[in-house]
Amino acid sequence: MKEGIHPEYRDVVFQDTSTGIQFLIGSTIKTQKTCDYEGRKMPLVTVDISSASHPFFTGKQKFIDAAGRVEKFQRKYNWGKKDEAEPATSEPKPKA
Repeated sequence: MKEGIHPEYRDVVFQDTSTGIQFLIGSTIKTQKTCDYEGRKMPLVTVDISSASHPFFTGKQKFIDAAGRVEKFQRKYNWGKKDEAEPATSEPKPKA
């Protein structure tokens, strides 16, 4: 291999933030964080989701409502509020 053009390949610990599970994987990713893994000080990369927490691999579905998007949609389109709507009149309302 040609010297000086390839990134450093090393063992790196990837930690799933939702489950806390750690994986030791070879990688060229750069990070400033470190952790103790089986008695050795290793570079650490945190990830939001991995095979330990993804519903496809775990078989469990988590419902995460990101900032009330469901309620926002329901308010915007008056979804699910058919019973509370104004009573129907014989005259149609003029469109603005």
